[in-house]
Order: sequence, then structure tokens, then C-alpha cells
Amino acid sequence: MLASSFARLAAAAAAVVALAGCGGGTTTSSPSAAGGLEPKGETVSGNPVTRVVDGDTLHVRRDGRDTTVRLIGMNTPETVKENTPVECYGPEASDYAKRTLSGQTVTLEFDDSQGRTDQYGRTLAYVWLEGADGGLSLVNLDEIDLGLARERQYGPTPYAWKKTFRAAQDKARSAGVGLWGACPT
Repeated sequence: MLASSFARLAAAAAAVVALAGCGGGTTTSSPSAAGGLEPKGETVSGNPVTRVVDGDTLHVRRDGRDTTVRLIGMNTPETVKENTPVECYGPEASDYAKRTLSGQTVTLEFDDSQGRTDQYGRTLAYVWLEGADGGLSLVNLDEIDLGLARERQYGPTPYAWKKTFRAAQDKARSAGVGLWGACPT
């Protein structure tokens, strides 16, 4: 009797483990999480987001200090740039970033080809949203996938995720997603 109960318990446990593996790996529904992507470069995890400025700039707490982060490889339409009008689809990109990142914890991925800071002293990074289950979602790519941002290389050196970001932009543009369907070219 005890042996058969143990066998049933073991079978139930195996079924739970098997079913858990069918979930796709993360609790987010982002395109990059579904793709099972992982960082390519050096990372620093556990950075609480303290403020989202707009679709491509945020503040995190890192090593006890407020750090401004500029997302690498993409650019969202302007909403807060001084002496610049609000651009088409800027509010949507900003709102998405605020909904997605406010109060969350992120992993920063650095790219040696781009340096650590830009001309304004902002930390340059790919931003990975940390899921409750430990899964990661690449916010830079998600914004391009959703038509909230354009792929953009600053400077002469290609960045690590360039091909992936460019492919996502081409797909979003072809489908007329987000800014590609709403804004004049």
C-alpha cells in the first residue's frame, strides 16, 4: 500500500514537472520572452526602476545610486526633449515603458562596442525585465517589435543585437505595427 501510494505521488510529481515545462519559460507575454533570448554581454541584475523618463530612458537604483540608463540600439519618438515637439507615437512609447517598467526590477546588459556611457553621461545598456520566475524579457527588442521604437545605431560600430533589432523593425514596418502604421514616414 505504501509503495503504491509512493508510486502515485512520484507520477503526479513528474506530471507537474512536465506540465511546468510547457509554459514557455516566463510569465510575461513579450515577444522576446517568447523567443527564449539570453543576454550576450556582461550583466548586472537586481536594479530597481525608480523612474521612467520616456520610451528609451529610465532611472534605476544601482550600487545605492540613481543611474540614468539609455537603451542601446533603438530610439523612440520624442516626448520630453527640450525645444522639441512631441513626436508621433511618442506618448504611446512612453506610456508603454511606464506601464512595463515602473516599479519593476531589471537586468542591465552592457555592450563593449558601445561604451558604458553616452555624451550626456547616461549609462548605455540593453534592459532586461526580470520576471517573477527568473525569466528575462529584452525591453529594447520588445519596443521595436511592437512598433514603439525604431532600430538605431549611434556611432560607427554595430552593436551586438543589431541584426535581431533590424529584423524586428523590418517585420513591424511590413505589418504596419505601431508607429509604422500611425505616423507619416
